[in-house]
Amino acid sequence: SPFIASAIPRKPVPETVFLLVFGAVLGPHMLGIIHVDAEVSLVSELGLAFLFLLAGFEIDPKNITGVEGRYGMATWIVTFGIAWLAVRFTPWFSVSHFDGIAVTLALTSTALGTLVPIMRERSLTGTRVGDSILAYGTWGELGPVLAMSVLLSARTGIQTLVILGLFAVVCVLLAVVPSRFFAFVEERADTTSQTFVRLTVLILVTLVAFSAIFDLDIVLGSFAAGFVLRYIIPEGNHTLETKLDGLAYGFLIPVFFTVSGAKIDLTAVASRPGLLVGFIVALLIIRAVPILVSMSICPETRDVSAYGRITVALYCTTALPIIVAVTSVAVNAGALSQDVASVMVAAGAITVFLMPLLAQLFYRVVDAAPVAAVAEVAEHPSDALDILRAHHDLASLLAREHELLTSHGHG
Repeated sequence: SPFIASAIPRKPVPETVFLLVFGAVLGPHMLGIIHVDAEVSLVSELGLAFLFLLAGFEIDPKNITGVEGRYGMATWIVTFGIAWLAVRFTPWFSVSHFDGIAVTLALTSTALGTLVPIMRERSLTGTRVGDSILAYGTWGELGPVLAMSVLLSARTGIQTLVILGLFAVVCVLLAVVPSRFFAFVEERADTTSQTFVRLTVLILVTLVAFSAIFDLDIVLGSFAAGFVLRYIIPEGNHTLETKLDGLAYGFLIPVFFTVSGAKIDLTAVASRPGLLVGFIVALLIIRAVPILVSMSICPETRDVSAYGRITVALYCTTALPIIVAVTSVAVNAGALSQDVASVMVAAGAITVFLMPLLAQLFYRVVDAAPVAAVAEVAEHPSDALDILRAHHDLASLLAREHELLTSHGHG
């Protein structure tokens, strides 16, 4: 997958997409070379856990509590309401059952864990656009994770709140206790003890185990582990991040995406093209449009260019891990068919490829100044070819300038 992704000029397709495609083709629904047994599922779930841990660790508290973070939370609530209404008036699902709730949550999600490596590849981390993606994407991941724990639970509301309260207490203990012997951990971080890595895995496994014992989703425990780790190391730690990236992206996370692809029944997807396209269009309308509107009225982002706001909205419409999680819960509960789940997961996989690509293409189109080009052609129709060529060259020049700047770390 990395060889193929790197071989394509400008790398328009993330490596994740190839992992999903190969998983689907080699999986039990097609060639049957990949078999998803208990052992493979365990490694895959560890990959999912590390994906959300790294996503949680990437989040700056300002992305939640700052002005843009508050707009991100409000936008997610609005998105949830729109998704609920859309599912409510759809004859195929019921918002009072697991299937409708799962679809509603899927339509409000952002695959922040999947976006982080893509943002790094494209030098968006630390830029104005990258910060906005994190602010809105955080709530696109945190909102569905919390809602899953409440809405997809078989327990009463009071029982769920009590368990979430206990979970919060465990998180606080895991955040406070290690800070008391932080000097010891830091001192031995780069020795054979590898105390930072051990501490990280201990926190992750503890919270995931708690989630399993109390029938919460693994995603909640993993995401919380990332927050706890960020509390312990508020300024981050480059060496630790490099080690965790090696463990997670070097082995566990690629297995998760491959297994996710293996769960996709391509025959079922091909038999329901309308549902596939409809779900992707619904994601664009329900998730991207409110973010675009919110960024236009938020005082922090009002001065961001139109194509910058559209870029953020498109990136935040990337969805996959939450879709995998909610469809798995709904299928296991017998509320959603495996065929429909395959279509939803396939749609999520397509957004991983499509949304960043659309954002990239949109930048190129805007750089070419198409409106100005049309006006110039209308005024001098005999020079149409020269005008179009000049605008194309301008777009190429600006794209090259952007590549040079980001390659030198200027964002």
